[in-house]
Amino acid sequence: MEIILNEHNKEEHKPSHTAEHLLNQTMVRMFGCERSRNAHIERKKSKINYDLPQAPSTEEIAKIEQTLNDLIQANLPVTYEFVTRDQIPEGVKLDRLPEDASETLRLVRIGDYDVCPCIGQHVASTREIGGFRITSTSYNEGVFRIVFKVTATEA
Repeated sequence: MEIILNEHNKEEHKPSHTAEHLLNQTMVRMFGCERSRNAHIERKKSKINYDLPQAPSTEEIAKIEQTLNDLIQANLPVTYEFVTRDQIPEGVKLDRLPEDASETLRLVRIGDYDVCPCIGQHVASTREIGGFRITSTSYNEGVFRIVFKVTATEA
C-alpha cells in the first residue's frame, strides 16, 4: 500500500524544527498550555508564541532552557509512524491539521517525551540539535514569545 501525505513546501532547519517539538511539549508539561499556534523556525534564530495567563518567571525560563538541553543530551530517538485517523493514540490532538490533511498521518515521536502529527524534517536523535539557548522572551496581552537558537551546524 502506498502512503500518500500532503505535500510539504518547507525546507526546515532540522535541528531547530526538532527543538520546536521539544519546546512545545515542555511548555505543555510546565504550564498546561496548548502547543504553539504559530512559530517562525530558522537556522539563525527562531521564535515561537504561547498563550499564557501570565509571563513565566526568570527561574521558569531558565528551567525551560535547562529541560531542553537535558532532553538534547538524553539522545532521544526521533521516529516516525504512519497511522490513519482512527488509529491516533490517546492524547494526540488533530485540531491543528489543515482542512485538506490526508487520511494517513505521519506521527513524529521523540523518545517517550513527545508525539504529534507532522510532515516536517527532523534530526534522527536529539543530540544532533547540539544545544538550545533562549536569546530573549517577551510577554504581551497573554502571548509569551520565546526567541531561541540551536548550536547544531547541520545544513
